[in-house]
Amino acid sequence: MVKEKNATRVCGGLDTLPLNKIVQGDCIDAMNALPEKSVDVIFADPPYNMQLKDTLSRPDNSKVDGVHDAWDKFSSFQAYDDFTNRWMKAARRVLKDTGTIWVIGSYHNIFRVGSALQNLDFWVLNDVIWRKSNPMPNFRGTRFTNAHETLIWAAKSADKGGYTFNYNAMKAMNDDTQMRSDWTIPICSGKERLKSGDKKAHATQKPEALLYRVLMSSTKKGDVVLDPFFGTGTTGAVAKKLGRNFIGIERETDYIKVAQKRINAVTELDDESLGYTESKRAAPRVAFGSIVERGLIEPGTVLYDSKRKFKAKVRTDGTLVSDADKGSIHQIGARVQGAPACNGWTFWHVENKGELTSIDVFRQQVRAEMH
Repeated sequence: MVKEKNATRVCGGLDTLPLNKIVQGDCIDAMNALPEKSVDVIFADPPYNMQLKDTLSRPDNSKVDGVHDAWDKFSSFQAYDDFTNRWMKAARRVLKDTGTIWVIGSYHNIFRVGSALQNLDFWVLNDVIWRKSNPMPNFRGTRFTNAHETLIWAAKSADKGGYTFNYNAMKAMNDDTQMRSDWTIPICSGKERLKSGDKKAHATQKPEALLYRVLMSSTKKGDVVLDPFFGTGTTGAVAKKLGRNFIGIERETDYIKVAQKRINAVTELDDESLGYTESKRAAPRVAFGSIVERGLIEPGTVLYDSKRKFKAKVRTDGTLVSDADKGSIHQIGARVQGAPACNGWTFWHVENKGELTSIDVFRQQVRAEMH
């Protein structure tokens, strides 16, 4: 590797990841140089192949600053598809089996991108609609205003589980209501829009709020997030703030300079601020028997439901006995109610000085010690 002022160039393969660095060069070559199965999440904002031919004007005859950059131009749909397949294959190679990929696009390219993902055996988890609260109008009045873009979120394959989804954190962010797949977020504008002189530094800069939600939903602190089309570094800036590691790949020196300056100015949140509502599935598993063996609840203790309608006695191995019935805290909780299933942790309570306390309190205590 040859170090430059604003970026790292990759020469040959890498044994270690260039964490929190911008790699300058072709995204396919750069990804193929990274170690296999080494990144947790990929966020890709590839060229949209917008096929713009004419200059667009507003009603006052001012010109619309659209996407006319060379990197968005392809000679044909076939050329675009070939490029898409090559970068996706490289992305698949570096993605961990438990990792996921996000790809964003507009109506110009997202259907072709989605088809390529599925042809490469990625498993689509969601298509998320980014509804722009302040979209650019359709000045010519010839079609509907393009007020959204689509993000595809996919796992490496249908049988690759274990990916991160912070369900409870998303629910908490949405006023304790399950987060939906349609997100209303404004486009990048105002002070957030980076400038190079009096022009936009990048034609398609994404808002930090969009990347915040992407990373909060599908990554954990310390995860490695790869952005193969880094641009002016929105992914890197948000990753740094949230305590995630990033790898950015970008060809254009001007974009790299803007991105590095932007990321350098970001302050990472402290550990307390980085806390979030964890998914119960992600929390360490605790067996009720371990609560008993540690003496947090003694054998022979009588457990009750919250209304004292049912009771059961704790045995030495962490099972319960109620009348002549024996089984786990979940099995006995279900049977006494005549229910098909029961969460014994929240159903059963222990009495202390006349007050009932959920046995789940002891599970949380053990989990805290495990952390």
